[in-house]
Order: sequence, then structure tokens, then C-alpha cells
Amino acid sequence: MKLIKQLTLAIILMAAGTTNVQAQNVKVPKAYMFGFVASFNDSTVYFTNIQQVDSVWVTKKKNMLAGRNHYSYQLREYFTQNRSLPNRTCVVIADVNRKNLEKKYAKMKNKYLVKSKKPYEVRSIAETDFKFKTVDMSYE
Repeated sequence: MKLIKQLTLAIILMAAGTTNVQAQNVKVPKAYMFGFVASFNDSTVYFTNIQQVDSVWVTKKKNMLAGRNHYSYQLREYFTQNRSLPNRTCVVIADVNRKNLEKKYAKMKNKYLVKSKKPYEVRSIAETDFKFKTVDMSYE
């Protein structure tokens, strides 16, 4: 039940990222991000490592990743094509400050490893297997 609530929240956050907000985007030299993948059908969740991505677009006021949906689609496509695991919920969490992102990463991973009442199988995705590619948001 708790997994369903968390995945529902993740879907809502993804949907919020796909709306066309008229925030001004700026290009930063680098940002850090990690991906989280889950499914309603099993108890296996996946985490990518924290990755540095160069030339990333963020919203001007809040430094939020612009085009989060494009990055989550990259992860979804990887799971569909390379792992034959379609229909996964993919979420990308990013920050321009690595220490802030490391805290978010540890907190999220801790939920599935330690604090969870239901046993989850937590798997890591190596950077050699999947790496986020820069998305050009200059046209939006």
C-alpha cells in the first residue's frame, strides 16, 4: 500500500514536470542527477548512481531541472529496450549542488532499504550501463 502511495506521488510529480510552464530557463555548466525506477507489479526498485551531466538547463528562479520528463524518458527507454522491462515508473531527481543531491539520494534509498516494512529488492544501475544524456532546452 505504501509503495502504491509513493509511486502515485512519483507519477504526479512526473505529470507536473510535463506541463508547459512559462518559467525562464538558463543553462548551467553542470548539474547532478539520479534516477529511480519502480513498478506496481513487483517489489524490485532500481537506482542509478549520482551522475554529473554537463550543460543542463534549469529554471531561473528555483534551479529546478528543466525538461525532467526528457530525462525520465531516457531511463524508461533504457529499461524497455535493454532490460525488456516496459511500463516502469521512472523519476529523475536533480540538483546543481552535489551535497544536496547526496542527501536526497541517501534519504530515498534508506526508505527502501531500512525503513520499509515490506521487503524491497533494491538494485543499482551502473553508470557503464546507463548514463543520462544532455537535453537541449534552448528551443523551449
